[in-house]
Amino acid sequence: MKLTGGAIVTRALEDEGIELTFGIPGTHNIELYDALSESSTVRTVLVTDEQSASFMADGAWRATGRMACANLVPGAGLTHAMSGVAEAFMDNVPMLVLGCGVRRDLRWAFQLHDVDQGSIARPVVKGTFRPGTGAELYGTIREACRLARSGAPGPVFVEVPVNLYLFTHDVELRQPDTDVETPGVYGTLLQEAAELIRGAARPLLYVGAGALGATQDVLRLAELLDAPVSTTIQGKGVFPEEHPLFLWPGFGHTAPKFVRKIADQCDVTIAVGCRFSEVGTGSYALEPKGTLIHIDIDPLALNRNFEAEIAIAADAHQALASLIELLGAPRGRDEARRERILTGHADVWEGWLADVGGERVTPAHLLRTAQRVFGPKAVYTADSGNGTFLAMECLRLAAPRHFLAPVDYSCMGYSVPAALGAKLADPEAPVIALAGDGAFLMTGLELLTAVQEGIGAIVLVLRDGELAQISQFQSTAMNRKVASAVHDYELEHFAAAMHAPYLRIHNDDMVETILREADEVARSGRPVLVEVDIDYARKTFFTKGVVKANLHRLPLPDRARFIGRAVMRKFTE
Repeated sequence: MKLTGGAIVTRALEDEGIELTFGIPGTHNIELYDALSESSTVRTVLVTDEQSASFMADGAWRATGRMACANLVPGAGLTHAMSGVAEAFMDNVPMLVLGCGVRRDLRWAFQLHDVDQGSIARPVVKGTFRPGTGAELYGTIREACRLARSGAPGPVFVEVPVNLYLFTHDVELRQPDTDVETPGVYGTLLQEAAELIRGAARPLLYVGAGALGATQDVLRLAELLDAPVSTTIQGKGVFPEEHPLFLWPGFGHTAPKFVRKIADQCDVTIAVGCRFSEVGTGSYALEPKGTLIHIDIDPLALNRNFEAEIAIAADAHQALASLIELLGAPRGRDEARRERILTGHADVWEGWLADVGGERVTPAHLLRTAQRVFGPKAVYTADSGNGTFLAMECLRLAAPRHFLAPVDYSCMGYSVPAALGAKLADPEAPVIALAGDGAFLMTGLELLTAVQEGIGAIVLVLRDGELAQISQFQSTAMNRKVASAVHDYELEHFAAAMHAPYLRIHNDDMVETILREADEVARSGRPVLVEVDIDYARKTFFTKGVVKANLHRLPLPDRARFIGRAVMRKFTE
């Protein structure tokens, strides 16, 4: 079969089930775009900046589990997209980063955009590929996609030299035979884990996004053991958060007191699909309780930050299904503990909602009302900063893939493009971006993409005039704020320039009415920008816990110096 390079790549994308490509066409890949225009299943989306292309591809996967593509021109296209690629790498998001390369069939040097793209991408992808001939194009794309999805997932980079797009090639469109190995389940270790768990009085489950494919197993195991469940930030929703055994995202210093008390009584921690990363643990502000059993598909995640008594490199579903069979009969319920969990959550909400009725918008009231207005299918995207941790603490999710946040790479500018990617991938779900007013300045221009593509996403810009998370860290640790104020700007005029509807929420009394109006606009296929006068006076449990954890970790003389400086400034400045 003889096809152009663009047609070959298009067929590979179609056969991989990739439905969305995000990018900006350039002189090197116009042949690919021409071929993609004839595809009935692959949609090209023009973005305003390639950083957003990778964030959109990220959001599409996190919301649906279907991989998407960042379609990039050489050089600047790749370097602009690198923030989103690195986010995907650190948060284990599969993504095809489809780069274009300079001509390899000419002797000329100093070609346009000619940099060593493989070396740039290599540290933040699972693999780099550059086919040498047109006949290799199809198989290379398929092999790269398989690697992206396998094991601990992540992005892959494929560089297609422009000359392969310019000419036709004889090609056989056959799926590659090579298999990517993934860790298996180790029966002996699982038997040891079952024995250890049977001998424990109070197990604790700590579950991350690596258990996305094992939600029913997590639920069965928790109920079998009558074990309280904590999740990572990315793991929100892997265990239903209205369940009487749900504790909190985390169980150390960044969690409420009732969570810490219950966790402290546990004598074995079963960690599944998590890495004990810095952000997920609130700056390592938690330690496994009692003996640690750690299950993760990535062998490199095991015994890194905490030594496990039993470490099992395995797929979460396979491992938990086998473990449940080995454990046998369920334990009796600890009704008193369930009551303490219920009361603890009620007390937290009572404290949050005590702020309702002020001059600005109370975050907990905003998020609780949003869940009532938009329903259980809604997807929320957050940005690096205070909005992520507020949403992490206040949202109550029945399933995963409804809270998308940049966690381990923690990129500002994530929420708006990720929301657009999520909405394109799942058009029936309401999608709400929670953008800080600083982060919005980085990628808010993608509102134009939303208008052009008819993407009915709701963008809540949380206005407090500061980079809230950093500002709170500065004021708490140093009693001084430096370079963290966001200069005032007019969102209403910005929305008008983008031809997008604009709404504003001044206080708590307006929240439900304006959110319902925004919902109506979004249902019509138009994006809507909602300015929210947010009240960040109450710090999150996460912020307070991280400050406390890092302060207590300092040597005593340095701790005294930090505290003394803050106290002195309070009285002198």
